[in-house]
Amino acid sequence: MNKAELIESIAKASDCSKASAGRALDATLRAITAALKKGESVSIVGFGSFYVGKRTARTGRNPRTGASIKIKAAKVPKFRSGKGLKDEIN
Repeated sequence: MNKAELIESIAKASDCSKASAGRALDATLRAITAALKKGESVSIVGFGSFYVGKRTARTGRNPRTGASIKIKAAKVPKFRSGKGLKDEIN
């Protein structure tokens, strides 16, 4: 499912226009992104939690040349599914 299909699904389920469903989805994604930028986690009960993980610096290899390269430490967004979502899938 891509973003357009998700917007269409939201519009049908909530009986609203695609435009307002798109704005609602965009606002939700912006709010989650803003919280993650601040280092906060976002928990949606029954669905899951978005949080920021840390990846340490490491040495990698350039696949083309085989030369060693240094990869910087980075913050990465992560998602941990909740029990409700796991139960729905299984």
